[in-house]
Amino acid sequence: MLGTLNGALEVRGIPLASDALSARAEGRNEVVDRVITLTGIHVHYAIRVPAGAPREKVDRALETHARKCPTARSLEGAVKVTWSADVDWGESGKPTERGSD
Repeated sequence: MLGTLNGALEVRGIPLASDALSARAEGRNEVVDRVITLTGIHVHYAIRVPAGAPREKVDRALETHARKCPTARSLEGAVKVTWSADVDWGESGKPTERGSD
């Protein structure tokens, strides 16, 4: 998902520095029919957006990236994939939090 999000930002004309995007993932396991099963993955991003980046384009990249990620799509129906993001707008505004349900 990290690569898909980075690509979505680049396509929208928002290239990030190599240290401006990071992710932390946590899995959720549950016992299903007496078998430990991965039922959820939550990805949390930390993004430092370049000054002047259009907020609506960053928001759109965040909103659509999971649907376009091959891994997230492969897990659909079996594993619930969610995400959240802390976006640092640098000089252009206050940090914001975003996420899926």
